[in-house]
Parts: sequence; C-alpha cells; structure tokens
Amino acid sequence: MLTDLTSKSFARILIVDDEPVNLRVLKQILQDQYQLMFATSAKQALELLKKETPDLILLDVMMPEITGFELCAMLKADSAIQKIPVIFVTALKDELDETHGFTVGAVDYITKPLSPAIVRARVKTHLSLVHAEELKRTRLQVIERLGRAAEYKDNETGLHVKRMSHYARVIALAAGFSAEWAEELLHAAPMHDIGKIGTPDHILLKPGKLTDDEMIIMRQHALIGAEILGDCDSTLMQMASSVARYHHEKWDGSGYPLGLKETAIPIEARIVALTDVFDALTSERPYKKAWSVAEALDFIKSQAGKHFDPALVPLLEQELPKILVIKARWAD
Repeated sequence: MLTDLTSKSFARILIVDDEPVNLRVLKQILQDQYQLMFATSAKQALELLKKETPDLILLDVMMPEITGFELCAMLKADSAIQKIPVIFVTALKDELDETHGFTVGAVDYITKPLSPAIVRARVKTHLSLVHAEELKRTRLQVIERLGRAAEYKDNETGLHVKRMSHYARVIALAAGFSAEWAEELLHAAPMHDIGKIGTPDHILLKPGKLTDDEMIIMRQHALIGAEILGDCDSTLMQMASSVARYHHEKWDGSGYPLGLKETAIPIEARIVALTDVFDALTSERPYKKAWSVAEALDFIKSQAGKHFDPALVPLLEQELPKILVIKARWAD
C-alpha cells in the first residue's frame, strides 16, 4: 500500500486497484489537485479506511479475492463510511455490470482506457456534491443551534426543539406534503421562537402571570423572530420566517400577532403550532409537571377548530406511534 499525504488542504481520494500501472496513471492525472491514497487490494483498502476517511473512492472492479463490487457493498453496509461516494474505474462496459455497480452503491463509472479530462471532470463533479452536502449539513446544524439559543433564554430545552421539529415533519408527511417540503419544515421549525432573544429577561423569565403591558411585549417575539430571519432568497429561511411570525396564530382568529384565521395562517405555522403545544404539554418544566400523552391529546382534540387546524389534529393521533418513538429517542 502506498500513501501520499503531502497536500493536507486538498480533498482526499482513495484509489483502489490491483494493477500498479493503473495506480500510476491515476496518480499522474490527479496528484496536482488532490491528496491521494492508494491500495492494491480490497483488504488493504479496508485497513486504510480504519485510519483515514477519504472524500471519494476510485475503485477497480476486477480484483482478486474481493472484487470491487463486493468491496463497494461492504463499504455501503458500514454506517461509519457508507456516505463516501464510490466511482468504479473499469474496462467493463456491459450494461448489466453497470447496473450491478449502481445497485451495490456506486455513484458513477469511468471506463478504461482513461481520459485525463473525463477523470478530472467526474472527480470534480462528485467532490462538489460532497462539498455541497457538507455545507448543507453544517448549515442545518447552525440553524438548529440558532433555535436552541432562544430556548436557553426560556424554560425550554434543546431537546424540545428537536422533538417538535421531528413531530412537524411526521405531520407534514401525513398531510400529504412531499418529503422535500417536510424535510424543509423539519429544519425551519427549530427557529420558531428565535424572536425570544429580543424579549427582556424580566418578562421572559417572570415566574408569575404577566401584566397586560408585559404580554404585549412578550407577543412581539413573533415579529422579532420574523425580522431576524429576514427576507431571504432561501426557501428554508422564508419558511422559518413564516413559522416564527405565525405559529401563535389560532384557527379561530384569537391568536397573535395579526389575528389571522383558518387557512389565512400558513400551513407550516399551523403544523408547528400543533407540534409545539403537544411537546410543551407532555414535557416537564420547572413550573409544571408533564401531562400524559392521553391528557395532552384530549386537550388538543378539544381545541380542534379553535386553536388548531381541525384537519391536522386527527393526524397527530393517527401518527402517534411514530411521534412516541421520537419522544423516547430525544427524552429530556
């Protein structure tokens, strides 16, 4: 096994091929742009992967003992490394071979004899996708922590944010929304109370009942949150702003800050209102004991058509098994 780890700033690529000449060709093509690691067998590759985590794997198909197809299947079965994209580099051109390669988890094929331009283009494309996925993952982590920042000023917890966000995704899917839309709601929901950052502590943390004037100030957090999140091009941030602004509106028009009624309230806010209250009721806080799930469900059903969208409330009960799994997974 050969390794070249001199360019620490570059993306790392593991090249696996039992033919040294093929390793040399790929090294010549890629060494100026990437940090390269080499293995001459599947076993060597597996040993290397215990120590290093490359950003991309270039894998020969026809290798002795363990073929590329078999190795790829092994990699995809390992949760620690299954997200590393694999590109097969092979002389095989049969459609069945290609189909099998994609079935075991490869993202692309590069056929031999190798064209330097094609190799560089395919590698660049898939590393760009890896980078985009990493940026998305990091962005979502920042968003979740932004949501938690507001909770630290209140009597809530970061786990409340996680639970109610996952509940919201479940309800969105049950309501017939696409997986993409539901996923976006999952990541927008944590920011629903971000406006509490702008609420004075003496009001936000007051142990007793708020006065009318204090309640007016408290209710401003919905508008403050929408302003913090701003008018962005990102659909995620647009949804988050909508959730922050409208999640205290009520179906019968008695909510705030605008007193909207029924379907004038954006659906994402109606879903978050439901899941936020359900989790708050069933969670223990310094000022209250947790309600049982049955008690919370009875209360929410009594508020269908008043506080909550009457079409969403039955979905909460319908999806209760999934919701209880989430509740147990992120218990306080």
